Amino acid sequence: MPITEQHARQNAALALSSDLSSDAVQEIAGGLNALLADVFALYLKTKNFHWHMSGPHFRDYHLLLDEHADQIFAMTDEIAERVRKIGGMTLRSISHIARLQRVLDNDAEFVTAQDMLSELHEDEKSLTLRMRAVHTLCDEVGDVATASLLENWIDQSQRRSWFLFESTRR
Repeated sequence: MPITEQHARQNAALALSSDLSSDAVQEIAGGLNALLADVFALYLKTKNFHWHMSGPHFRDYHLLLDEHADQIFAMTDEIAERVRKIGGMTLRSISHIARLQRVLDNDAEFVTAQDMLSELHEDEKSLTLRMRAVHTLCDEVGDVATASLLENWIDQSQRRSWFLFESTRR
């Protein structure tokens, strides 16, 4: 059997029926997969900063970032499952995440506490904008369930962003 025919059968076996058009599924799944890659990257960056936090506010910032990381990680399964519920395919590997992520890694050996919080604040703001863009797409195709999830994630991201911003004020 040719690879293309086998691939088509496998995709058909994995696909779910959806009331959304195949084009809408592809567009929304693509947007959600990019968000999922960003969320994984932001989760790891948040944990990185949590593990390497130092300074006079160590305990407060350490706990704040741990709480944020838990919230961010909780989104991953919901995003991936939503992609599957609408009939799309989701991320498969770390290299897939690396290809799609827009949140930049920070591999520096030392980052000040203030710079960590400021960088995460900017990442959260960017994530919120990207979620809004996917929400707009969902509105255009009538995917109210995904839009509803995005509204909650946007609110959570704005809350994290607010906490990070307030923690960097002097």
